[in-house]
Amino acid sequence: MRAQSPRLPDELAGRLREWIMTGRLRAGDHLHLERLAEHLGVSVTPVREALLALRGEGFVDLEPRRGFTVAPLSRHDFADAHRVQASIAGELAARAAPRITAEPLAELDALLDEMRLAAQFVLADMGGVVTRFHAVLWRIADSPKLSWFLGIATRYAPQHVAAAVPGWREMAVTDHQVLLLAMQQHDPVAARSAMHEHVARTGELLIHHLQQLGLWSHDPETGPHQGVPHHTGNNGPVG
Repeated sequence: MRAQSPRLPDELAGRLREWIMTGRLRAGDHLHLERLAEHLGVSVTPVREALLALRGEGFVDLEPRRGFTVAPLSRHDFADAHRVQASIAGELAARAAPRITAEPLAELDALLDEMRLAAQFVLADMGGVVTRFHAVLWRIADSPKLSWFLGIATRYAPQHVAAAVPGWREMAVTDHQVLLLAMQQHDPVAARSAMHEHVARTGELLIHHLQQLGLWSHDPETGPHQGVPHHTGNNGPVG
């Protein structure tokens, strides 16, 4: 019998977190372990571990005699997560600006070129390019505790989910052009403002998109699902 990958529960938690954040699993949905495991193509054990991790993050509730259910996630909570992310990301960008040197600046310039190209193709991993751009800044900022807090906030505002929102790709290219200029000028004030604005506007776009998908609507005729994602118009289950 093949041993379970130590990363598998984390990977499953990430997938389930994304389904919750995009409304494919809704508040009150019962997360049936066996059905989820079958749907995900894994055994029950890593699914249970993933759900326990999500319980600790506030995405999932564990109720006596009912098991795991999706916890309510309000629009207000979602907006708060982006406010926190914008503040921390802005501070990290401000710390990176006076410290950045020619080599990482060239790396950022190349990533911006990748971003421009990815913005033209729907299937390109635009979110991944943006994440790599930010990772350069977090490395230069050299603030591990602040970066750790940012990682927690990002769980409620995942970059790859935002990448699928109409208008985000074009906006991200423009925002990162401004951010790169601030870095080139070693201007912490401009860097903080550019990063903060980018994250805040990403949040606004994503919240509007999820509102359109009905994430915060309540249909009394639609009962909770049994541990498999609702279809929200995206191209099948998240892979």
